[in-house]
Amino acid sequence: MNRFAWKGQIYHTNEKRELKIFENSWVLCENGICKGVFGELPEDWKDAELTDFGDKIIIPGFSDLHVHAAQYSYIGTGMDEELLGWLEKYAFPEEAAFFDLEYAKKAYSCFVRDLRKSATTRASIFASKHVPATELLMEMLDKTGLKTYVGKVNMDRNCPDYIREESAEISGNDTEKWVSETIDKFENTKPILTPRFTPTCSDEVMAKLGEIQKKYGVAMQSHLSENQGEIAWVKELCPDTEFYGEAYDKFGLFGGENCPTIMAHCVYSSDEELELIEKRGVWICLCPQSNMNVATGIAPARKYLEKGLKIGLGSDLAGGSTLSIFRAITDSVVASKLRWRLVDQNLKPLSVAEAFYMATRGGGSFFGKTGAFEEGFEMDAVVIDDSALYTPKKLSMHDRFERLCYLYTDSKIVAKCVAGKMINLE
Repeated sequence: MNRFAWKGQIYHTNEKRELKIFENSWVLCENGICKGVFGELPEDWKDAELTDFGDKIIIPGFSDLHVHAAQYSYIGTGMDEELLGWLEKYAFPEEAAFFDLEYAKKAYSCFVRDLRKSATTRASIFASKHVPATELLMEMLDKTGLKTYVGKVNMDRNCPDYIREESAEISGNDTEKWVSETIDKFENTKPILTPRFTPTCSDEVMAKLGEIQKKYGVAMQSHLSENQGEIAWVKELCPDTEFYGEAYDKFGLFGGENCPTIMAHCVYSSDEELELIEKRGVWICLCPQSNMNVATGIAPARKYLEKGLKIGLGSDLAGGSTLSIFRAITDSVVASKLRWRLVDQNLKPLSVAEAFYMATRGGGSFFGKTGAFEEGFEMDAVVIDDSALYTPKKLSMHDRFERLCYLYTDSKIVAKCVAGKMINLE
């Protein structure tokens, strides 16, 4: 039996999105499952492996629901472009380079190393169209101990020849072979269907992906209603649909029974689209930094929370410029304030606690019961030393937490575990 307990300043959220603070308390783990938080160590846990982290902060690990690993090499560049131009100038040329496994190894090594050292414990990741490079990324991620989904990207139309798949048939066949070979291959990493987005995927490809999904029960991820021009384009390409989400749903790729689905962005989702999202149990992934960088807009996060939709956060590299989900937390708060001030004063801004909920418990629910220190949840935890964030003021525990979110750097992590297993931070 594997039993350990960590002591420190513990923060997590409850199902009501409220921040819960436990000073000088213990969080207990048995066989990878959290047993709860206790002010005093229970007597029958005295023989467990005990670590007292003193005044350090302990939080649940973050879930990054949307990140493009094949774009990591050019983060922080191209930020003066809007979405479709940015894809043409930066994303597509870089992703094309992953036909070269040596290059892929160099690029993915940087991404995997930095993800491992971050406060993220789980992630859903876009690779590229290239099966060998995608399998390489899966293998590298599996060795880290992080829990991840990785997608081979599908795109057989409306993109440059050098990145377009040869045909819908080849795209579908390559994807099925990849899914069948990797679905049970790794302990920590699983395949996820990844049509880039409707404009780059023909009906033939989408129909084949729908067949694969039904056959293997594999999860699904893509983009939705990110940009107004994109939405109009989808309407032209799919005149039989009333809204963007139906372009996925008609192929069985939009949630529902046995098809867990993440849709990134949802900046301009209509009420009808949101009704289908709710009905199908689709996870919305907000990517506030990317939305601001490539000028797509501001998603109405408050509206989605109040509707009770499943919602998490994503770094969305390289539209975003950092892997840190702390940055996604603070950007989501800032974006909601701008929307409230400039667009809709009926939607009050997010609190830091609500954004923290989305980064942990909200996004974590895609992976099962994780993202909180409640009994029965998988034990994902990150220990952070915030002592370098000096101030002469005596901070409340809440102020200390908020400061951590806004001033945090990944280099201050001193311990990290995923499903109770320790992660090597060296």
